[in-house]
Amino acid sequence: MPARKIIIDTDPGQDDAVAILLALASPEELEVLGITAVAGNVPLELTARNARMVCELAGKPETPVFAGCDRPLAHDLVTAEHVHGKTGLDGPDLPEPSMPLQDGDAVDFIIETLRAQPEKTVTLCPLGPLTNIAAALQRAPDIAARIQEIVLMGGAYFEVGNITPAAEFNIYVDPEAAEIVFKCGAPITVMPLDVTHKALVTSSRNEAFRALGTPVGIAVARMTDFFERFDKEKYGSDGAPLHDPCVTAYLLQPDLFSGRFINVEIETRSDLTRGMTVADWWRVTDRAPNAMFMGDLDADGFFSLLTERLARL
Repeated sequence: MPARKIIIDTDPGQDDAVAILLALASPEELEVLGITAVAGNVPLELTARNARMVCELAGKPETPVFAGCDRPLAHDLVTAEHVHGKTGLDGPDLPEPSMPLQDGDAVDFIIETLRAQPEKTVTLCPLGPLTNIAAALQRAPDIAARIQEIVLMGGAYFEVGNITPAAEFNIYVDPEAAEIVFKCGAPITVMPLDVTHKALVTSSRNEAFRALGTPVGIAVARMTDFFERFDKEKYGSDGAPLHDPCVTAYLLQPDLFSGRFINVEIETRSDLTRGMTVADWWRVTDRAPNAMFMGDLDADGFFSLLTERLARL
């Protein structure tokens, strides 16, 4: 079976970095056509830098990396240095990237790639705010019908919000973009906090990364060492949740996850609940389902897959 063609849209972020590493470690199953950076966890200059640093850490400097939107569609940028550190990748001591950014704009790359590849053969994997994806859909509405699937990390239902009482960070940063994406008609699979908060890097799981003894394994362990301090204090959990690698793991081993095909709407107007993913989990409305909204995962299987793949790099 040929490798699935994907574009990773990202705002690295330690957990974004692990998601990228997992994809680059799995070339038999995933062909990374390119990585598109968006402003989110940190400003665009840093997310574009961090994406290239991760490619070089993986030994994949030939991976095309493009810079995209530097701010949300309609509002000022909200960032998350309080979680990810001032660089977005605080923790490991990684060298500055030597590989260049690609010429051209990430949004144009998304459009051109979807038009150039056979219809429904490219999956979009957004790991951050959905600004680049929405901008592409606005600029070229024809691409919606060409998308194989959008598998994204964002939103929450039972876990409510992590940046406001009602909203998860990626959706909150650009809810107008999220609304466009969720209404575009392409197949959508969502990895909300309800799933990602179950992907906890416990001390034993992190030691398994460190025990790989490779630059990748040690860097990932240091990333989660840094990353976990915030979540342990906030949630009283045993470690940091690896949000974004759930997207890549789903592409590689979908049976690790379970969820429901439901309607998901994005709140864009309320001061109290702006950025909320209004997920009709109990199917109490007559709104048509538009997304597979995941609710659970096999955490042991997830970390077994992640550790085995990272060992390849």
